[in-house]
Amino acid sequence: MLDGIDPRNWNVSPEQGAIAALALGIAVVVVLALHWLAFSLMRRVVRGTHTQADNLIIERLYKPTRWLGVAIAVGIVARHDRVVAVPWEAFARFVVPALLGWLALAVVRGLADAMEQRLDEREDPIAARSRKTKISIFSRVASVVVIIITLALVLIGIPGVRQVGVTLMASAGLAALAIGAAAQPALKSLIAGLQMALTEPIRIGDLVVIDGHTGRVEEIRMSYVLVRTWDERLAVVPTNRFLENTFENWSRSSEKLTAPIFLYLDPIADINPIREEFLRWVATHELWDQRTAKAVISDARAETVTLRLSVSALTIGDLFQLGWDLREHMLRWLRENQPEALIRRRMEVEHANERADGPTI
Repeated sequence: MLDGIDPRNWNVSPEQGAIAALALGIAVVVVLALHWLAFSLMRRVVRGTHTQADNLIIERLYKPTRWLGVAIAVGIVARHDRVVAVPWEAFARFVVPALLGWLALAVVRGLADAMEQRLDEREDPIAARSRKTKISIFSRVASVVVIIITLALVLIGIPGVRQVGVTLMASAGLAALAIGAAAQPALKSLIAGLQMALTEPIRIGDLVVIDGHTGRVEEIRMSYVLVRTWDERLAVVPTNRFLENTFENWSRSSEKLTAPIFLYLDPIADINPIREEFLRWVATHELWDQRTAKAVISDARAETVTLRLSVSALTIGDLFQLGWDLREHMLRWLRENQPEALIRRRMEVEHANERADGPTI
């Protein structure tokens, strides 16, 4: 193969070299012109559609098809010109598989981009997140498979690598054990990613709590999941953690949740007026979805009673805001209307200074 690449072994006269260069130039220019014309027509056709999915696929295919067209042009010239055929036969062993792999990878990513673009137009956000997660995982799996096959085809074209493969076949048992041990983490991550796509314990956009981190699932990869926390930190969680450990998914089927707000009051507090004010205020709040509004005593001790206020909202973000507003309002109302209900843990000694300044015995 190296002999075919070395120009000293070509035995080409200047006239033959000039003819070969001219033929290559004409063929490449014709192919590039046809490629430009074809994609210009396709862009004009898809410009009239109502979705951007077609444009995404075309843009993904533009570069790999252009270089594949150049390779086809060189191959056609090589069939009729010995000067071009000698180096082309040496380079084609890895150029053609690489270009075909690039094209297959572009098709996979283009289809994934197009399907994600169409998901943004759906009305159901839960179904959209579910499909987006599946598209993301399966597209990455397909990309990994395409890259592995492409690298294998390229390496097969190298004689030295083929010889190494033949040598390794003599000790196939030991090689299989070594490869299996080395590939175990990668295969485990691959299987975990596929299981994540099929079972859907989490999806892109879900609000989860795992290992002390609370945040939105931003990206799901084969080996790890990116979780964006409320303070904008990015937690990198191994994919296996979601399959082997318990975690919380607050938006698995819907973002409608009920949140408890606890008020710790003095036992002498009059609960009925507090409950009435809570129900009155919640009914006037724009974020309440009218599903849940309850006030019950969940615990009673010698020094405190716990009043549990339950409210609900359509989304998790609305529920957080509703809970914050509820706490502020109830504390303000208690200070103004029932201050004795607030717990005080301080010592009050009336006239302590006067007694301290009095006569001593």
